[in-house]
Amino acid sequence: MLGHQTKNRINIVSKTYRQTAANRPFFVAHRAFFRHVTLGASLLVALSGPASQATAAELPSLGSSDAPVVGETLQDFFSAALDFSPRLRIAEENLNIGAARRSAANGQLLPQVRANASLSDNTRNQAGQETTFDGNRYSVQLTQVLFNWQAFAARAQAVLREDQAEQLYYSELAILLTDVAEKYFDALQARDALDSIASEYEAVSNQLEQIESLYARQLAQITDLYQAQASLAAVEAQQIQLESRLDIQLEALRSVSGIEPGELFRLAEDATVPPLENNLHYWVDQAEKNNHSIRAQRLEFEASKKMVSQRRGAYMPQVSLVLQRQDSNVGFDNIPLQRTDNTYIGVDVSVPIYAGGSNRAAVREANSQSLIAENELRGVELEIGETVRSAYLQVQASEKIIAAAQKLVESTELSATAMQRGFELGAVTSVDVLNAIRDQFGAQRDLQQVRYEHVKFLLLLKREAGLLTADDLIEVSTWLEPSSGR
Repeated sequence: MLGHQTKNRINIVSKTYRQTAANRPFFVAHRAFFRHVTLGASLLVALSGPASQATAAELPSLGSSDAPVVGETLQDFFSAALDFSPRLRIAEENLNIGAARRSAANGQLLPQVRANASLSDNTRNQAGQETTFDGNRYSVQLTQVLFNWQAFAARAQAVLREDQAEQLYYSELAILLTDVAEKYFDALQARDALDSIASEYEAVSNQLEQIESLYARQLAQITDLYQAQASLAAVEAQQIQLESRLDIQLEALRSVSGIEPGELFRLAEDATVPPLENNLHYWVDQAEKNNHSIRAQRLEFEASKKMVSQRRGAYMPQVSLVLQRQDSNVGFDNIPLQRTDNTYIGVDVSVPIYAGGSNRAAVREANSQSLIAENELRGVELEIGETVRSAYLQVQASEKIIAAAQKLVESTELSATAMQRGFELGAVTSVDVLNAIRDQFGAQRDLQQVRYEHVKFLLLLKREAGLLTADDLIEVSTWLEPSSGR
């Protein structure tokens, strides 16, 4: 459980995040700071308890020669992944590129100032008479765009592209965090399954010892002994498979975070996952409004329409205000000239007449690109809609399966106990006991699996609906407990 002080800190940081996200220009200028403050502080630092071996400040940078950092809590791996992920770094640099392009496009509409200067030292020979002269000329020109449709459209397009990069960054961030959580839970599931098979191995071994004792006294048949030996061998084979699976899952967690998995926290047996709220229509509607990938593709479509407008702007005149000041001073050794100063104020108008058909071709290309973007938007909407519906149904189903699986675990435990007693009384065979043991531990592993899958599908649903927040990830962390707590 989180203390009141920690909760208050998280609430303050989360509020700051929402405020800065709403103030887009300020956020864009300070995105790196707020990325680490809001997500790093709220998700990772504030939640880091004494059981955690790694904090955000202790995590090494990529390529560090220090000893490997070991992560235990979910927030350890969140923190590491934020600095480790190359995809997130690419998304961040794309944000920087978008901001730079917006500034460049906006700069084309601001006053342009140009200065020129020339110095000369010349000699002229005419009719055997040599004449030398020197001179200098200086000029300053200011140009202000009054009307340039192409530049106007380019600026609007650059703003949309920057907004798109921002949405793609948020999308990549949400994908990264849910990917870390998924791989963390996959590792937990594999470790729990391995612990379960170890307990099953012990139970089958005890049963085998009991049958061997009975067989030695001629109270059991040879077939019972062979059956028990075969069951133990099957458990051993399954144990090897689960050990390999655990190694694979730990490697996947390591690859996404860049740190070594330690003694991972476990999903507490009394963890209460909140029930699914609202209906399917609500979640689909939220995805259409808030999903970052959909938002990014909509911005791409709007930017493509601005591109069409920009290309059509090649047919329009361009009007600029021009202010120029020129000072000229050319003095001849034998022909003195007076200094001349010129000031020019005027309006330049450029009207396109014919460009060999290139403008028309450019417009056709832009129209086709816009149609592609429109269909890509439709494709993304359909794909996200399908994912949301599937995740919703999976969460809904897993809630029911968990309840049924818990009852099955209780029933198989009672059955295994009853079978063991019956075997001791000679009422049932050893095969019945072995089958009951298999059913008991199999039901336990099925319950563990569906509990982890329920959490993963819930995070996926919120992510695809665009509703995943830092508070959701913090809440998931509270469902975990140290391994020693089990």
